[in-house]
Amino acid sequence: MYTLYSMQRSGNSYKVRLALARLGIPYRLVEVDILKGESRTPEFLAKNPSGQVPLLEVAPNRYLAESNAILWYVAGGSTLAPEDRFARAEALQWMFFEQHSLEPNIGAAYFWLALVKGGRELQRHTLDDWMEKGYGALGVMEMHLAHNRFAIGEHYTVADIALYAYTHLAERCDFDLTRYPATRAWLERVAAEPGHVPIHWQPEPQRAAE
Repeated sequence: MYTLYSMQRSGNSYKVRLALARLGIPYRLVEVDILKGESRTPEFLAKNPSGQVPLLEVAPNRYLAESNAILWYVAGGSTLAPEDRFARAEALQWMFFEQHSLEPNIGAAYFWLALVKGGRELQRHTLDDWMEKGYGALGVMEMHLAHNRFAIGEHYTVADIALYAYTHLAERCDFDLTRYPATRAWLERVAAEPGHVPIHWQPEPQRAAE
């Protein structure tokens, strides 16, 4: 059974929990609070030198980091991972976009405004830049989703999971989604997918402490 080191409020960690729930894959969950330094201990750094979550233990002492890499690993052979060569490249295109344009801006704003006490004051000089670039990323998604049900045409894939994680949190960190109707409709379609779970959900039977 997999062991997932995850922080409940982290969008990147949520991606993996969402994929595992959709696929019905059981796993042991270890909560790691990065705000308390729990990912910077010698024990955790021995597993992942970057000191980040999520981290998936796929076999004893064999670990995989980076949320989107983990998505591809757990989704391999399922409908979430496109088999067509071009569709795979499209999925990767949107997952690279998510890490380059969404996560560094909407994800960063969410972290500092929604999770860190006093974060707004600490990052007041950076917030405008996050908002400008975050809205730019949302504009790209809006244009695409105005003509596509999902990131890859008609089919829900790992690309949608990657994009959904922080986009659905945008309104918790000052982004206004009312001017992005196609994106809001897509968020609703993703949330209606079989096996969907919200960010606060945890698999109680497999939950365990480290």
